[in-house]
Amino acid sequence: MGESLGAVGVTELTDVSDPRVEVYSGLTDAALRQRQDAAHGIFLAESSLVVRRALDAGHRPRSFFLAHRYLDSMADVFAAYPGVPVYTGSDALLASITGFHLHRGALAAMERPVPLEVDEVLAGARRIAVLEGIADHTNVGAIFRSAAAIGLDAVLVTPLCADPFYRRSIRVSMGAVFQVPWTRIDPWPAGIDVLKDAGFTAAGMTLGHGAITLDDLVAEDHERLALIFGHEGDGLAVETERWLDRRVTIPMMNELDSLNVAAASAIAFYATR
Repeated sequence: MGESLGAVGVTELTDVSDPRVEVYSGLTDAALRQRQDAAHGIFLAESSLVVRRALDAGHRPRSFFLAHRYLDSMADVFAAYPGVPVYTGSDALLASITGFHLHRGALAAMERPVPLEVDEVLAGARRIAVLEGIADHTNVGAIFRSAAAIGLDAVLVTPLCADPFYRRSIRVSMGAVFQVPWTRIDPWPAGIDVLKDAGFTAAGMTLGHGAITLDDLVAEDHERLALIFGHEGDGLAVETERWLDRRVTIPMMNELDSLNVAAASAIAFYATR
């Protein structure tokens, strides 16, 4: 199924059904939606940059998986984790395993960390985001990237929100999901009371209909602020809006009434910095 390449500790794969690399099989987005990587205690980091950011954040690798041409560039990583297996093979064989051509460097199977408690995530935080039921992993990843770039202290995700440790979320975030503390908040929306008890003003981003503008929210100068973003299509749930301290909108022009949630979050993060 594969042969060890001696002292370098790299195994050359020769069989697409090698059980040692089963975690890397069928990594197309359609196939991944059927997988339960969380149940297996892993997440997959894609690209050399993202793998390095995961390791820098303290995540533990189970194995590395990469094409021949990336071996030299990752030699320092392999040396730092001498007991972790490294699997390589021809481009055609690796594509047969994953379902796509590897063109971003390494993949790594990483151990999922124990989820943080909400109180741990909120401790010392002054400005956080809450993602309610956001279904698209690209949007989740983009929001985390903006949160890291603009300096949010933490992100909370509700029970029905897409997994920030899904491969596409991690990749789109460029590894920012490893830099911004996050966890799930449950129950929801009753969990908003937890935020209020911690001194946060709960500000839900909505389409308007009596809401204050983002500029008005900034002028209020809240000491601790939780910006809450709803589902891409439906926005915030009616039940959630009943728990809010503020309903906030970004004024629009040219007869447009909304922005993509990732774009709206970046604007809100920057405006409240």
